[in-house]
Amino acid sequence: MLAAVVAPHPPLLIPEVAAGAAPELDELRAACDAAIRAGLARGPGRVVLVGAGRATHRWPADAADALPDFGLPGPAGELPLSLTVGRWLLDRVGWDGPRELHSIAAGADVEDCVALGASLAAGEPALLLVLGDASARRSPAAPGHLDERAEGFDAAVAAALAAADTDALLKLDAGLAAELLAAGRPAWQVLAGAARAAGGPWTGTLHADVAPYGVGYLVASWARV
Repeated sequence: MLAAVVAPHPPLLIPEVAAGAAPELDELRAACDAAIRAGLARGPGRVVLVGAGRATHRWPADAADALPDFGLPGPAGELPLSLTVGRWLLDRVGWDGPRELHSIAAGADVEDCVALGASLAAGEPALLLVLGDASARRSPAAPGHLDERAEGFDAAVAAALAAADTDALLKLDAGLAAELLAAGRPAWQVLAGAARAAGGPWTGTLHADVAPYGVGYLVASWARV
């Protein structure tokens, strides 16, 4: 693994889905674009996408995605939303090289996350694109309504991503993450496993930390020093 990028996966990130609300996430899209382009500039031979799904599974690169569920044309598929948005982000920046799509079960324990990360770090140098939203309970209008613990949880994740702190990511409480509807927890722990397996040290940069709809959206990048 040469580098990694962490990005959120709300369907509203795709302007055609967001429609009239699209401008509200322009800055978040720009942060994702910049982080991914910087990762690609390091010259990976492939991009490996990982995000939460119903099960841990490797998907065909051309698997039918979930966008028809949000009113866009095309055949409906089973590709998880995380990977659907991640593939869209890659297409958006013009990446046409090899890509691998992996889902990690939403309830996967830390050992399984680390094992998947180690397997993804092996082989041809890659950019790891990690898809995951933070908590969805940051405000009364959030999908999960307000939980006072959500802001602190998201702040801890943001700090870990900014510092490329694998220990902090691996110590995230899976139960608390589930209660806060933080879909990114297993994918972040896959990242930690991959970074450890690839060797370091790593440096992290936090590009965005916002919660426009009461859902935490984080964009970060890691590079080997």
